[in-house]
Amino acid sequence: MTTATAPLSPETSRSHLQESLFAWLAPEPAPKPAPAPAPAPEQKTTPPPEPPAAEPEAPDLSHVWVVAAEIEVTPKIASVADYRGSFKAAEGQRVDALEVYCKGCRRPYDEVRGDDCAAKMDNTHLIGGDQTKRAKRKVPTPPANARIIPGGTINRRGISAYMSGVSRPPR
Repeated sequence: MTTATAPLSPETSRSHLQESLFAWLAPEPAPKPAPAPAPAPEQKTTPPPEPPAAEPEAPDLSHVWVVAAEIEVTPKIASVADYRGSFKAAEGQRVDALEVYCKGCRRPYDEVRGDDCAAKMDNTHLIGGDQTKRAKRKVPTPPANARIIPGGTINRRGISAYMSGVSRPPR
């Protein structure tokens, strides 16, 4: 099936149709203010007072409180929650709060109530403090009656490692 189209005239071009279709979205021009009356020659005009300079806003360091909850659900809701990671609770359902803590600094409510959130100031407490001053891992010392027997090397790269089952699950 073919359709014939006639060439559009300049006044009915597609861009013109599109402009007329969305013309109502264009903002209306703002009305011009009326000119102020000229002051009398004997009056002196004073400039209006300048507004006070705005102070820079302090960053919001407040905690964002969340509640770890325990909610009893039906097996159907449990499968939905497991699949989607969320679910809708019934209206009026009682929820047992297991713990109340800050979402940012992960500290309990009763320990940091009234303090600023440490995560919004510096996040190093979440990674165990300053990494440059971190203690080295301790190598466990074997018991006194233990004997260390050196073993062979394990090839973890190449085709021989693949064939021996190092990088693939055993059958």
